[in-house]
Amino acid sequence: MPAYLVHGVPDFPAIWDSVRRHLTRRDVVTPTLPGFGTPLPAGFSATCDAYADWLIADIARLGAPVDLVGHDWGGILVLRVASLRPDLVRTLTTGGGPIDVEYRWHDTAVAWQTPALGEQLMTMFGGDIAIEGLVAGGLPREYAVEAVGRIDEPMKDAILRLYRSATDVSPRWAPDLDAIRCPALVVWPVDDPFVDRRFGVRLAERLHADLLEVDGGHWWPATHPAEVAAALERLWQK
Repeated sequence: MPAYLVHGVPDFPAIWDSVRRHLTRRDVVTPTLPGFGTPLPAGFSATCDAYADWLIADIARLGAPVDLVGHDWGGILVLRVASLRPDLVRTLTTGGGPIDVEYRWHDTAVAWQTPALGEQLMTMFGGDIAIEGLVAGGLPREYAVEAVGRIDEPMKDAILRLYRSATDVSPRWAPDLDAIRCPALVVWPVDDPFVDRRFGVRLAERLHADLLEVDGGHWWPATHPAEVAAALERLWQK
């Protein structure tokens, strides 16, 4: 049963590299979400539901329940996978992406969800402006430079479609969280500029999960790899 680690937006699988270096296991899968450096499959709508379905199919092909981990949008999507297909998930770790009826999208997300304004902002989503924005959110500069260098037009289009499909994702998906019964861990930065600390606490309570609170901004896989890896391995021993 592999560990299956899902990246967020605007990331790619390398966000997990530092965590992987601290893990003792080697059966680790880090998929690339469609459109994030890979082509979109024919007919793929790039909605939140389409990404959840894609992950379910990709995990199912592995043939065994996985230790499922997600950050940011990956954190939202793994919650959906575990809600819909608990048979595919042995343990669940999530952080940085809430499903909560009280959560309101951050300002950048709201702008991306707004027709015309989102397209206008995407024309500027690159170069030094994007790098500095990601660094301000807690992403290490070296990785921010690499991530921004990978942002292309297909990724921008996928991001807009994803966010516009998710204006009501919490009220639609939150009721199904009660289907999650596996051992779980919530990793949450106390100073995340995009998501308040209380949403991590509430999510951990709802999932009856262990809660690991860290500092350093939104991108905990990059800023606390040793601490996260140790918490993951404790969870996986359950």
